[in-house]
Amino acid sequence: MAKEYVSMRNLRFVLHELFQVEKLTTYQRYADHTKDGFDLMIDSAKQMADTLLHPIYREMDDNEPKMGEDTVHVHPDMRKIMREFGESGWIACQEDYEHGGQRMPATIYGASNFIFHAANTSAASYFGLTGGSADLIGTFGNQELKDTYLAKMYAGEWQGTMALTEPHAGSSLGDITTTATPAGDGSYRIKGQKHFISAGDHDGVDNVVHLMLAKIPGGPAGSKGISLFVVPKKRPVNGELVANDVKTNSFEHKMGMKGCPIAYLIMGENDNCHGWLVGEPHQGLKYMFQMMNGARISVGMMSTALSSAAYYASLQYANERPQGRHVSNKGQDGPMVPIIEYADVKRMLLFQKSIVEGCLSLVMQCSYYEDMIRVTEGEEREKYQMLLDVLTPMCKTYPAEMSLLSTSQGIQVLGGVGYCADFPLQQFYRDTRINPIYEGTTGIQAMDLLGRKVTMKGGKAVMLFGAEMQQTVMQAMQDEKLKPYAEKLGASLQKFSEVTMKLMGLAQTQEPEVFLSDATLYLENAGILCVAWQWLKQAIVVQEKLAAGQSGDELAFYEGKMYAFKYFFEYELPKSIGLVKRLMSDERLTLEMSEAHLN
Repeated sequence: MAKEYVSMRNLRFVLHELFQVEKLTTYQRYADHTKDGFDLMIDSAKQMADTLLHPIYREMDDNEPKMGEDTVHVHPDMRKIMREFGESGWIACQEDYEHGGQRMPATIYGASNFIFHAANTSAASYFGLTGGSADLIGTFGNQELKDTYLAKMYAGEWQGTMALTEPHAGSSLGDITTTATPAGDGSYRIKGQKHFISAGDHDGVDNVVHLMLAKIPGGPAGSKGISLFVVPKKRPVNGELVANDVKTNSFEHKMGMKGCPIAYLIMGENDNCHGWLVGEPHQGLKYMFQMMNGARISVGMMSTALSSAAYYASLQYANERPQGRHVSNKGQDGPMVPIIEYADVKRMLLFQKSIVEGCLSLVMQCSYYEDMIRVTEGEEREKYQMLLDVLTPMCKTYPAEMSLLSTSQGIQVLGGVGYCADFPLQQFYRDTRINPIYEGTTGIQAMDLLGRKVTMKGGKAVMLFGAEMQQTVMQAMQDEKLKPYAEKLGASLQKFSEVTMKLMGLAQTQEPEVFLSDATLYLENAGILCVAWQWLKQAIVVQEKLAAGQSGDELAFYEGKMYAFKYFFEYELPKSIGLVKRLMSDERLTLEMSEAHLN
């Protein structure tokens, strides 16, 4: 295993120098916190990751779960991990004090989550899902549900899941067939099947609590008729846990993320599966989107974390691996040099660094908006909510898609050994491959961005997003060293606006299929611009630090930042030109061709 998987120095740069997270303590919700306290939190996260998660990352991959008679057997340390994260307050950390929480800002939790997933993304998924599920019950459930489930879930004794997908209905949730029929005792009889349920059953906890989507017979058709239910594997009855007719039929043998099983569940085979309604009937999809949107940001963080782990593993190898000599050494004599001295290796490493640190900044930007939504009101709160809404598909997708390329470049740095199981790069690649699929595929995120977020409120959200970027461009224009880069981003932003206006015009005059046919390319372009924006924000801070005078490791840190910033603008931002050209074209290849043309 690599010696390191995250840069704590860069994490502190993002938190304190870029976002100045301590300013959150001026708001009442976070007034009990301090800058030093925030540092203690992320240091504690690193310690937990170092001692509990990172040592078994390979083990959880090599020894995947096994199907038992009535449960899935997972790595034996998962029971300890769930209890440790419960007892130390990490599962409930963002909640209010009365729920055992610390009111930890989303920005600090996001930074901690980054550490956890870089250390062991399979293990981190268990308690991350539990916290999100518990939060959903706490927000929309009645007092009885809160009293029954929250304490056990926050303690890490019970697992939480989100149970949406069915074998015949993946992302098309309006087509689910799981039913919930009133039982006459306040509960509902649940009947149906659920597929791809992460941590859907395992022996690392005493119970598994599913937040499950189902339809009440007689309700509205399609997605408008979906309700949300708490469906435990074992239901509490008079202080005891009894089987709730939730059967794990099987679990999938996956390419990656092997340490966290995804279960195939069958409910109500014996007509004895009970579920309890969360909130109002037929509002389930709206409720679930709270958890799904948070999960999408978490997927962006997971992807960035795996990119980080891959980067530091390939960086370590490049520093240690001697190979050949410089081409200018025509005599080919003398000792071999470390491969990090070769320009092409430095290019690959710079690509990885620019993706890791750019995407981390983007995900933390979204986390910061989450915090501002919690502490502001009125028009200001609406502004942050719209910014978060429009950024969420970019935050989920760009880090996920680029993690495939970034971890792949890590393998390339190692050469042949990177493809072998003796080194961790192949595991990072396999583990991150799911992220463009998790919580809505890239295509679904693209349709969400272009079909919903760009058009909502007459385009107000995307205009706010453009204004945020333009503000950074104007600020960078004041620095002569940054001005050329600010001009490049400003020009790309102008082209993005032109593309957006054209596509919004198509939305008014053409069928939706025309408007959305290249939505994925629109999302890709938006993601590139978004990360370029984050890099320009970082460069402004870095230039101020360099102007103040630095030396030693700090000088190297800031100069490294500038090289990664310049790399992104020289190598990645130009990709926007080709995407804009395609998006402005009237050629409709994918719409005009028929299925027969692909045979």
